[in-house]
Amino acid sequence: MQYPSKWIEEAVNQIAHLPGIGKKTALRLVLHLLKKDKVFTEALVNSLTNLKEKTQYCEECGNISDANRCAVCISHRRDHSVICVVEDTRDVLAIENTGQYNGVYHVIGGVISPMNGIGPEDLSIDKLLNRVKTHDEVKEIILALSPTMEGDTTAFYISRKLDSNLKISTIARGIPVGGELEYADEITLGRSILSRTSYTSE
Repeated sequence: MQYPSKWIEEAVNQIAHLPGIGKKTALRLVLHLLKKDKVFTEALVNSLTNLKEKTQYCEECGNISDANRCAVCISHRRDHSVICVVEDTRDVLAIENTGQYNGVYHVIGGVISPMNGIGPEDLSIDKLLNRVKTHDEVKEIILALSPTMEGDTTAFYISRKLDSNLKISTIARGIPVGGELEYADEITLGRSILSRTSYTSE
């Protein structure tokens, strides 16, 4: 593709690195930005700079936060006896949007996938186990991982590492097998959380 300016080409190449955006869409966005005034462009640049420089990860649950601990972890209105284990922040957002869950979260940062070279040590599983050991109020762990082979493997691994006295549950299979949690509609996901079942690793 020929570009009328090397600056446009550079911007297109950078934006095209974003997921789901090809060169044509990137060019459309670049030309749109080019028409906007300088104030808008500077605000966009500043917001992206703040995103990289000021965004933190909660030291307790691993969720994205503006401070050392996220709003969920510091809230006295949340039920800290229930921890919902998810793969990443997108799953936290999906569950929060259902309005059906009032516990706290633990983001493990992915799933065990030997094919991709991801083992338990690459995830925040040890931190979860330590969190459970040091917080006596924890009574239930919800394994809200995507119902894929990797998700099931990760759930099995975690369940075997947790104290047998803990209640371990999993979201109901209203979520299609092989599907991703973040793409489930809010009603289905909400019902899956409410009708969660005991997890058995046998």
